Amino acid sequence: MDFIGILQKVWPFVVAILLFCIIIFVHEFAHFLSAKACGVKVNEFSIGMGPKLIQFGKKETKYTLRLFPIGGYCAMEGEDEASDDERAFVNAPKYKRFIIIAAGALMNIFTGFVIITILLSTDSLIGTKTIANFSEDAVSNRYLQVGDEIVSINNMKIISEYDIHIGLMRDDDGIVDFVVKRDGEKKVLNGVEFKTEESDEAYGNNKLLIQYDFFIVGEKPGFFNTIAAGAAQTVSFARLVFISLYDLCTGQVGFSELSGPIGTVKAVAQSTSYGFKNLMFIIAFISINIGVFNLLPIPALDGGRLFILLIQAITRDKIKIKHEALINTIGLVVLLIFIAVVSANDIWNIIKGT
Repeated sequence: MDFIGILQKVWPFVVAILLFCIIIFVHEFAHFLSAKACGVKVNEFSIGMGPKLIQFGKKETKYTLRLFPIGGYCAMEGEDEASDDERAFVNAPKYKRFIIIAAGALMNIFTGFVIITILLSTDSLIGTKTIANFSEDAVSNRYLQVGDEIVSINNMKIISEYDIHIGLMRDDDGIVDFVVKRDGEKKVLNGVEFKTEESDEAYGNNKLLIQYDFFIVGEKPGFFNTIAAGAAQTVSFARLVFISLYDLCTGQVGFSELSGPIGTVKAVAQSTSYGFKNLMFIIAFISINIGVFNLLPIPALDGGRLFILLIQAITRDKIKIKHEALINTIGLVVLLIFIAVVSANDIWNIIKGT
């Protein structure tokens, strides 16, 4: 294979890794800015994990680029241990510590919202939740009507147009329960039938794929409806984290279908072939998911630290910092093992696909 051929194979993965690094940078930079704004001393700001490639900075903060682009950190004085420094994280008021910890995840979510909103503003039409018409071979029009605003699908509230696809994708028999708003009143429509087909790309253990046989009303993008649609789709993306965890716990989705950093990079690399717009939607989706996942009350994640901080506020610091550090260390070890297992699964899926 010549150089051009190798470059064509490699560059999507290079782009994917760079974009993944940008998402991490945004997260850690939000921690960094909020720490500086709150007067907390930052010892090191690092992008990536493992051996350092570049390090600079002669004042109190060192800036580092490390070999593996799978994480990063903003190391603050007194973050995991006691410190006599009055500017140490541990000595900052609890509300400042809360702001600093939450900033990274919230910035990831906000970044995703901004990307989605900008992309929607470039569309000729923005999708709504109202049915415009049906395809010629539709069967769902025996129950649904033009003008119906979809409120829920199989008890899942519909927040954005994106949720309609998710709700139908998660159905396993082609018989769907709808709640719609018709003529200003809510109407329950149980047992709405759709044509189905078997597909290897169907959701989780569900191998049936519903044939989408209706179309949604589109609106011309304006300032307010674009922001509203961007916010709605951001909420939909965020909620998908909890839907996925529920489906994983109930067995609807298998562990083998989870993706770690390697699988994520591969998915982003593949999306480069579908154009810039699809690539940016994937980046927005990942950024929002990283933000929401980080807020879960799991040790070593930002959400775990926020949870401990909340308990400390309620119990007046009954949890000592050394115990908090131990909890976070154990959580980090478990998290790294989980990432290693999921990454091994990613590699195996790539091997099977070649």
